[in-house]
Amino acid sequence: MPESSNWTRLHAQLHRTLLQRQILPSNQRLLVAVSGGQDSLCTLKLLLDLQPKWGWNLAIAHCDHCWRSDSQSNANHVENLAKNFGISYYLQTASDIPKTEAAARKWRYQALTEVAIAHNYPYIVTGHTASDRAETLLYNLIRGSGADGLSALTWTRPLADLRLPILDFRLGDSGDNPNFQISADLRSHNLDQTPQSKIPNPKPKIYLVRPLLEITRSQTGQFCQEQKLPIWEDSTNQDLQYARNRIRSQLLPYLETHFNPKTQQALAQTAELLRADVEYLEIAASELLQRAISPTTDNPQLQIQLPVKLNRPILREAPLSLQRRAMRQVLLQILPCAPSFDSVEKLTSLIAAPNRSQTDPFPGGAIARVENPWIAIDI
Repeated sequence: MPESSNWTRLHAQLHRTLLQRQILPSNQRLLVAVSGGQDSLCTLKLLLDLQPKWGWNLAIAHCDHCWRSDSQSNANHVENLAKNFGISYYLQTASDIPKTEAAARKWRYQALTEVAIAHNYPYIVTGHTASDRAETLLYNLIRGSGADGLSALTWTRPLADLRLPILDFRLGDSGDNPNFQISADLRSHNLDQTPQSKIPNPKPKIYLVRPLLEITRSQTGQFCQEQKLPIWEDSTNQDLQYARNRIRSQLLPYLETHFNPKTQQALAQTAELLRADVEYLEIAASELLQRAISPTTDNPQLQIQLPVKLNRPILREAPLSLQRRAMRQVLLQILPCAPSFDSVEKLTSLIAAPNRSQTDPFPGGAIARVENPWIAIDI
């Protein structure tokens, strides 16, 4: 396979990653999320350079949160990049300025999904790196997350059903947004899935793909410098009111200076190892739940609706880790929001509780009680 004179180690590394992981199939339409920063510019340039080998149809999407006074200039800068590269450009501008990082992230993925559905792009590509993965692991560890949260930034996950109509995406949770099903539908698929995942995926999905998870931020910066790519510096990345910025600019440098100079790579590898464990445990918990739920079913794609009954003797045979995961899978489908640790523990405790024990109401009003040999859950 001939290589261009512009071929670098990062080109070779990404090409090898894509061959090994099969996360961006050839001859597909890819929507690349570009902020103008070094990570997204590096991603875009690498994909453009690999395009002749893979036959992709590339386009750029830019999300303007309207947080900064220069956000319109930022959007114009990215649009000019698209023109210079000769590829399509789509701009999404927030009608209501997000108040928090979480709200901005939610809106951004909704906006990108809307563009992908409207213009038939089955893959949305972002420039998340190993550095982002390390920061996410630390952020969730500090918040008290389990293995799922520590490995949350994964190579790929489904975002939406390609057959859905264009929706009016709005900020807010599922309670005040009737069109939120596009993302809420993933509650029953809380595990990020790869195309090779054994967990069934009944609908054709739009996939979010992060191909740079083995590349650090320092590498993307060096690449942009070598390639003379015009980086747009985002001033909010220096704002220490955001926890992630403090982790990036203060905590990680401290860990690298005083503990391990390759902290970012080590944490990213830990997240990768945890992800494989999480996927295995989720499959095992799903199989346990299929045997324990009444009526039993051979359908691996459980659709749980209230009322539901769970067989306690079957659940008691399983290790605590699988019990918790099975109970979490139940709650993911019957609660209006993601279950907390306390909610999972309340339901799990009923597996060994005395007859007639019951929980206080879960969010949404559901109550679980022991009716030997069952756990019965109903409103």
